[in-house]
Amino acid sequence: MIGKLYIVATPIGNLKDITLRALEALEKADIIAAEDTRQSIKLLNHFNIKKPLISYHMHNERSSAMDLIGKLKEGKNVALVTDAGTPGISDPGSVIIRACIEENLPMEVIPGACASITALVYSGLDTTSFIFKGFLPWENKERKELILELKDRKETVIFYEAPHRLRATLGFLLDSFGNRKLSLCREMTKLHEEILRMDIETALKYYDTKEPKGEYVLIMEGKKVETIKEEEKARWEGMSIEEHIKAYMDSGMDKKEAIKAVAHEREIPKSDIYKYSLKL
Repeated sequence: MIGKLYIVATPIGNLKDITLRALEALEKADIIAAEDTRQSIKLLNHFNIKKPLISYHMHNERSSAMDLIGKLKEGKNVALVTDAGTPGISDPGSVIIRACIEENLPMEVIPGACASITALVYSGLDTTSFIFKGFLPWENKERKELILELKDRKETVIFYEAPHRLRATLGFLLDSFGNRKLSLCREMTKLHEEILRMDIETALKYYDTKEPKGEYVLIMEGKKVETIKEEEKARWEGMSIEEHIKAYMDSGMDKKEAIKAVAHEREIPKSDIYKYSLKL
């Protein structure tokens, strides 16, 4: 017999958000692997679940993952939990999940609370497409790469942030992306839950006089379509149509794709653009 790994989402604050399936999986488990056993024991005690707890966190995830793989092969059922929310999202759970996939071992994801999705819905910003980035990197090189990746994207962007870094992060977002709409969601589902919807400049002023408290999820609007169109127009406005086509061809596009791109940007029929391409 081979055991099963249960990836169990737990409440992000309000214990009533536990699911029946989550409780069932925790009861089935022979072992519970927790990011912080001190936090998880509170949850287990609340629901009167008595199971062996082992530590599985970002400093021991590789060695612990191999130990857990061994337990699964021995026929033990293992439940993986994080401090709050869904394991594998911005935490070391992804390591044991990948190991199970590589070893072709059975696993089951028990869905439930997830801070990023809860905050996204609260924000009122576009939910049709979004980018989750987790915690912002510390290194300048990685931050520059992040700016290049995101500055022209239309999707809503989701970040996690700790209270002691919030002001610095708001300053970084303003300098890097301009004054965009922002939703700041803190202490979600808890007694002091707070959802703030404002722009980044207003958020900086707000936290000049108020001390950030609790864990934050920041939801930032993507680049406006109108802004993207204006910037695109500024790039080709001084070009002739022939120069516009050639610029795309010089960048590696074939002539057909270049004609299509120019027609789209100038909002001119492709047949008209094609006539200009004959001169190239």
